Order: sequence, then C-alpha cells, then structure tokens
Amino acid sequence: MRAVVQRVEVASVEVDGNVVAQIGRGLVVLLAVHRADSESDADYIAEKVAGLRIFADAEGKMNLSVREAEGSVMIVSQFTLYGDVRRGRRPSFIEAAQPDLAIPLYERVCARLADQGVPVARGVFGAMMKVSLVNDGPVTIQMDSSRLY
Repeated sequence: MRAVVQRVEVASVEVDGNVVAQIGRGLVVLLAVHRADSESDADYIAEKVAGLRIFADAEGKMNLSVREAEGSVMIVSQFTLYGDVRRGRRPSFIEAAQPDLAIPLYERVCARLADQGVPVARGVFGAMMKVSLVNDGPVTIQMDSSRLY
C-alpha cells in the first residue's frame, strides 16, 4: 500500500460539480492499494497516518499527531501512485489492485483511522475527482507498506 500524506489547512473533493468531502486543518492522504496487499498493510498505513507527528506543538516543533492537533483526515483513492513509467510513455498500472481487493482495504484504512478517534472524510472510490487543498508548510510525506518486507 502506498500513501502520499499532505498536511493541509483545508481540503475538499468534488465529484460531478458537487463537494462530497471537506476538512479543515488535517491531512489529505492519497492512497493506492497494491495487488498483493492485505489487511495488515491497511492497518499499518492507518496506524502510521494516525500517529505521524507533523503538526506543530506550542513551541512550533513538529511534535503532534493529527489526533493530538484535533485535525481530520481526508482519504482519496489514487491507484495512479502505482503507475510504472520505466518503459515507454504510457504508465502501466498492473501493480495496482483491482476494485474487489482495493475497495475493502481502502475502507479498512478509513475504519481503522476512525477507530483511533480521527475524523475521516472520503473521496469517492473510482470516481473522477477534483481535489482541492491548501498545503500547510508544505509538508508532504510518502509511505509504503511493502518496504516492511
């Protein structure tokens, strides 16, 4: 599972001209599920996102998690994070999971974050989405559960 995490001041997702999700201060997580991922990958990503200490404390140091900073998380499915451009000019997405695997694992990440007391907003899986955000910092972190093995 691959995630790009951005600390934001505000963010929203629009589908067909309608805002379907929005958050204030928090994190936007662009999330891709690999075809070999399992529930343990989803649990790892959720725990890392919830505990990632990238919000400023009273002294201005990045020392607080999204939960401690009383922020929210918006999860947006993003299979293109597994785009392989090593050959040719058109990306290959064969490493990305098909929806029958990807959707339950995406939902598991959302549920595990909520279980940890983090408010979760969601994009619409598989939809053409317009994601708007004001990156705070900017602070952008990448994580990949496959690097555990």
